[in-house]
Amino acid sequence: MSSVVRLSSHGHTSTGGKTEPGIIPSHDFRSVYQPILSPTHQKLVGYEALVRVSRNKHPVSPVSLFEEAASLGQIPELDSHLLHLHLSGFSAGDNPVWLFLNINPHTCVHPDASLERLALQCQSNGLNPERIVLELVETASDNPEALMEFIHKAKELGFQIAIDDFGMGDSNFERLWRINPLIVKLDRSLLVNAENNNRARLLLESLVRMIRESGSLVLLEGIENGAQARIALDTEADLLQGFLFARPGAIARDTVEKSESRLRTAVADCDEWWLQDSKDQDSYLRLLRFEIMDACHQVMRNNPFKETCTRLLQMDGVKRCFLLNGNGVQQGNLAHAPTDSHRGGFNPLHHSAGARWGHREYFRNALERPQHINSSRPYVALPDARRTVTLSTTLPTESGQQVFCVDVHPDEVFNGQLCFPPTL
Repeated sequence: MSSVVRLSSHGHTSTGGKTEPGIIPSHDFRSVYQPILSPTHQKLVGYEALVRVSRNKHPVSPVSLFEEAASLGQIPELDSHLLHLHLSGFSAGDNPVWLFLNINPHTCVHPDASLERLALQCQSNGLNPERIVLELVETASDNPEALMEFIHKAKELGFQIAIDDFGMGDSNFERLWRINPLIVKLDRSLLVNAENNNRARLLLESLVRMIRESGSLVLLEGIENGAQARIALDTEADLLQGFLFARPGAIARDTVEKSESRLRTAVADCDEWWLQDSKDQDSYLRLLRFEIMDACHQVMRNNPFKETCTRLLQMDGVKRCFLLNGNGVQQGNLAHAPTDSHRGGFNPLHHSAGARWGHREYFRNALERPQHINSSRPYVALPDARRTVTLSTTLPTESGQQVFCVDVHPDEVFNGQLCFPPTL
């Protein structure tokens, strides 16, 4: 979590030669370190260095501190002082862990705060630069070339690069690909939104997957409760950080033991929750399969289609049933659940008798696996513009081969976490 205020070029102007009172002597500074953990290894793998500031024994927020430093033109001096403070106070013993440092790349072009000087400070404190992760706020830069030059130089010196607060403001994937960081820290707001909104949760899972597939590790920060831990573990994020595991403080053996113990507890709780949820989902899917097979038998006996689908449409999440011929042309209109009869708003796509669905994945699945009930990938269905999974299977009828289809809204069952297998 960044404590460095992002500055444009005007934040680094001089004070016109006038000597201002030094911001460093007027404040008291203390480094604190928050553990960063790997759920896969179930151990502590790093610390983020943060600052606690006071003036005349009254706490001062880091944001206010940097705003004052910017007004005095003393950002480089303050950054250099804090980096030295964090490095000198860091003592993890022989534990192979990273130290995460918030850093403003604009400051590092200053002669008194260069990357070379930072590398020397690391070595003087017995730290190889490879153990240092420089956290950069991923934001638009008025000089992207200078930013990339800084990043290349940092990597040459052995520093690792992390992007902080990704997913807020003007975060940009193009810059992410160019920077190619070791770690991407996602802004906490993404996790908070995911806790309260299923669509936000799906977007978070997709974002984590996309970043990991692009070649960076993902760190989810700000985890404060068990629900957020379950979401974070569901995304398969590589690293976790938050008050649930440990608050920022001094580095000590009991801090390591407590944070790792809390991580193991969170993982165990999630495993127990997943096991019960898996059992409930299996029961739902077995019943769904039974009702689909029963409806198929009734269709083959030429029973009225709407009556055939009545029990199936009473199941949670099931919205529509329809029949396609061997060419993917819909036979008659939809049979829909009572809760789907008032869809809200005009939609000319709802009445779909005669529509051709032969290009759809669920139709092709049914033809390729005729002896199975097949699941499509989630997509937005035309009748209601809602996220939908279509289950499909082929039927031999007097009219020739037909495909029986069932539309399910996955977001309405198991809080949107129901995972449909390729075949039921």
